[in-house]
Amino acid sequence: MVLAGVGAGLAAIGAGIGIGRIGASALEGIARQPEATSKIQTVMLIAAALVEGVALFAVVVSLIAK
Repeated sequence: MVLAGVGAGLAAIGAGIGIGRIGASALEGIARQPEATSKIQTVMLIAAALVEGVALFAVVVSLIAK
């Protein structure tokens, strides 16, 4: 059960780091090309959703495989 908690925690940390990098890159891109804000935001939201999906899948798998 402890390993399941560690796996879920690692998945959450990985998702946090991934979303942080996505946000930072999007802000940098918007700062460089303000006219592309809507396209950058759309791609950023899709990428963040994919990262969250993978993190949720990892948490579920770690809790099921106890």
